[in-house]
Amino acid sequence: MTLPGEDLLVVDGLTVRFGGLTALRDVRLSVGAGTVVGVIGPNGAGKTTLFNVVCGFVRPQSGRVLWRGEPLVRHRPEHLAGLGIVRTLQGLGLFPGLTVLENVMAGAGRHARTGVLPALVGAGRSARDEADLAGRARATLGELGIADLADRLPGVLPYGVRKRVALARALVAEPDLLLLDEPASGLSSAELDELATLILSLRRDMAVVLVEHHMDLVMQVCDRVVVLNFGEVIAAGTPAEIQADPRVAEAYLGDPAEEAPSA
Repeated sequence: MTLPGEDLLVVDGLTVRFGGLTALRDVRLSVGAGTVVGVIGPNGAGKTTLFNVVCGFVRPQSGRVLWRGEPLVRHRPEHLAGLGIVRTLQGLGLFPGLTVLENVMAGAGRHARTGVLPALVGAGRSARDEADLAGRARATLGELGIADLADRLPGVLPYGVRKRVALARALVAEPDLLLLDEPASGLSSAELDELATLILSLRRDMAVVLVEHHMDLVMQVCDRVVVLNFGEVIAAGTPAEIQADPRVAEAYLGDPAEEAPSA
């Protein structure tokens, strides 16, 4: 069991090169249990590459990723849920031919006895297994206020609601670490307020790493913020420290009183 404040995830000296391009250079950060860590920076700063290394899509040339104190070696994206790590995507990634409920059930593979695909198509699953997954999915939809849409197809729903469905699919796995990739994109002001409240509430059950361009959200919900620029960490600290750092203002924020432009 990881206690509040203990490190769940440690990124230790990651360097990633794509040909002659250095995407990350000696990047270090840590994420404690029950904390929200923001990763910000201009487009091309290395934020997505960092997530891709943690998730096993990209192998670094040097450095390592520690999960609960143990190095993640040769892990792949399909291993993440079993480890207790879930990532949302910049795009929604919903299955258009599945209902909202079925989409969320697809995220509950960590709890499925027969695996995600067999559970969805009915191969080798028990009625108890199906009922358990559906119950978890409905409960998660209820927590996000969209349980009444369980039988709808995602394509007929407003974009903000589809974002909630995608988030529900991540939360139904009950992860220990949630990697949120630009969750605020395309949301209205009211939806942003609801998202902020939700992220703050998640700290009771999990750690969150947030990649986001919406500075108001980052400064409102994060305990610590790490700033990347050209693949390097140029600042790390509390939101107040980041707002006051002239290196950050020069690289990304511009006038601290202004919101950074959306991607």
